[in-house]
Amino acid sequence: MKNIVLFLVLAGVMFAGCTSKTTYIDTANDEGKVVMGLDYRDFDMAASQMLQSLFASGALNKKEGGRYVVTTGRVVNDTMQRIDTDQLMAKIEEEMLNSGQVVMTSAVGGDGPSDDMVYKVREIRDSQVSDEFKDETLVAKKQLIAPELSMSGKIIQRNIKYDKGNQQVEYYFQLQLTDLASGLRFWQKESLIGKRGSNKSVAW
Repeated sequence: MKNIVLFLVLAGVMFAGCTSKTTYIDTANDEGKVVMGLDYRDFDMAASQMLQSLFASGALNKKEGGRYVVTTGRVVNDTMQRIDTDQLMAKIEEEMLNSGQVVMTSAVGGDGPSDDMVYKVREIRDSQVSDEFKDETLVAKKQLIAPELSMSGKIIQRNIKYDKGNQQVEYYFQLQLTDLASGLRFWQKESLIGKRGSNKSVAW
């Protein structure tokens, strides 16, 4: 019995010694090491460069006044990493909305609607279940607003042998804004984030 107790005590001490201290990241002033892969700092940098270019271009200024209705089309991940491109677009969409120049539609998107409830409530309206709802609370037909502009793009990764023992990784963030009525491109921007480091560093 004593041996069992001693073993448990020693195991607890060893486990406590192996645990590392967890700290918060100061996202406003992160002095952590740069990684070869993409992290939140890279997404913030790319989004900031994109937004500065977009707002400076005047592409969101609607000639007849009012606000454009914008949707996010396909943003392709052509890197070695499993990237959720929504991470990049979320910040861009947020700042576009905050500018007061556009409204974003949740009904249409490159990967389908960003909010399935837009169509689920219409499925209720068109089914027998609608008998359980007050008529005045059901969504009427022809209420959706079609988008006028679409934001689409791509993230590309290139790995280059820099010198003996080192590599260079280039990430290209590409976005474009297209007028859906005419098919004309109102704006586009490419932001490059490049990194150099040991070949031992993993970039995926």
